[in-house]
Amino acid sequence: MSLRLSTVILPYRRWSEGGRQAWQRAEELGFHTAYTYDHLSWRSFRDGPWFGAVPTLTAAAAVTDRLRLGTLVTSPNFRHPVNLAKELISLDDISGGRVTLGIGAGGTGFDATALGQEPWTPRERADRFAEFVALLDQLLTEDSVSYEGDFYSAHEARNIPGCVQRPRLPFAVAATGPRGLRLAARYGQAWVTTGDPKLYENGTPEQSVQAIRGQVGKLADACAEIGRDVAGLDKILLTGFTPDRGRPLESLDAFVDFAGRHQELGFTEIVVHWPIPDSDFAADEKVFEQIAMEALAQLH
Repeated sequence: MSLRLSTVILPYRRWSEGGRQAWQRAEELGFHTAYTYDHLSWRSFRDGPWFGAVPTLTAAAAVTDRLRLGTLVTSPNFRHPVNLAKELISLDDISGGRVTLGIGAGGTGFDATALGQEPWTPRERADRFAEFVALLDQLLTEDSVSYEGDFYSAHEARNIPGCVQRPRLPFAVAATGPRGLRLAARYGQAWVTTGDPKLYENGTPEQSVQAIRGQVGKLADACAEIGRDVAGLDKILLTGFTPDRGRPLESLDAFVDFAGRHQELGFTEIVVHWPIPDSDFAADEKVFEQIAMEALAQLH
């Protein structure tokens, strides 16, 4: 399967002050998908502008024609499947079937307490994630859903006419642990990883590749458990969180080397962050655009 190149556009700019132009430029540059983070706020951006993911993607759908759009990632931290399903069906309709839902278990950041709750334990996050994904799958594929779970309920929730994409819009499930990988195998059209977070500070790129190879192997095992061929599951690497950090965007050659090493592991999509000055995602915009336009030709 050929490699695709996608980008993440963080929602920190007003639409009238560069927001709209970034999404349109992503389409012009030929990116496969442009994603955004689905957070209430995030890390160093907490005390600055930050806009909602679904309205941002809706606006992006209105000013693009071919570019796929998505979240990396939505989580249960401040979402309920019933409301989210309605928003996603609407977004899928407005975009003409161009939406991918990146979905993960959530973490312990600002989203985890913004609604006034105590942070969930790792086990509770995993439990909620499993129920969240299963119910969302049902809501997006059935006209009427009633459900009573440990964490979420739905009572005759209507979702007519359903998604433009059938049977529903694709899920890209972010996971590295055994329970999450089983969810990806069962419900995912794609799997997402950022690598091994334990290696970010002091690991080497070689150790990172080995760790990711191990994750791919565990995903294959999870697929085999239910009789699914792992080759049919897209594999997405969200860059910027491995020991390489921003180095792959320093030059075209550096990116081709980085992407090639991960393509050999079976990845079908590499996602790079749109450059943000004075941040962890700072990069030369000219080099970034050169990578967008020229890298894939060297990798196929």
